[in-house]
Amino acid sequence: MPTEDEKWNAVVQCDSTYDRVFWYGVKTTGIFCRPSCKSKVPLRHNVAFFNNLQQAYDSGLRPCKRCRPDLVEFNPALDVTEKVKFILDTCYDDRLQLADRMKELRISRNHLISLFRKQYHATPVEYCNRLRIAKAAQLIKESDETILSIALLCGFGSLSTFYQFFKKHVGLTPQEYRKINKKCEESNDYKCQQKD
Repeated sequence: MPTEDEKWNAVVQCDSTYDRVFWYGVKTTGIFCRPSCKSKVPLRHNVAFFNNLQQAYDSGLRPCKRCRPDLVEFNPALDVTEKVKFILDTCYDDRLQLADRMKELRISRNHLISLFRKQYHATPVEYCNRLRIAKAAQLIKESDETILSIALLCGFGSLSTFYQFFKKHVGLTPQEYRKINKKCEESNDYKCQQKD
């Protein structure tokens, strides 16, 4: 078990390695937190340390709403990025609905991009464009819709933007992609179909 000084240093440094090893309570606010809580560091003389949750509750303290020390696993950044991913997965093809749903999150654009990039190694826009291109490739391959219709169905605002992204991600223009897939269908060539 860490010493009082080690515990205090963990609180000051917001050290998550001590989460669930101990908890600390702030007498003046009546709350208890995880050592990794991002709330303002309290004055040392107002802090009490607890070896388990029950001790904190027995002292009459309530759990912090920011760090949720009462939950075994609490990762607000993961919760936000999963919500964003769900919104992108379901609304990528409807720009207006996508914008409205993202506004509901009430999180700054830069912070959102940072969190999403850490979790998924892409910005929300990059991820959304990948979804759009994947759907477009599927539609080009499986339907007789015009390229313009497919671009609009997949959420692209213009044909030129669609061409630019498709060529960048697939390596072919939409027409070239369609032509190659039609040839594969007609020839029923196993090797050709495996390239997809």
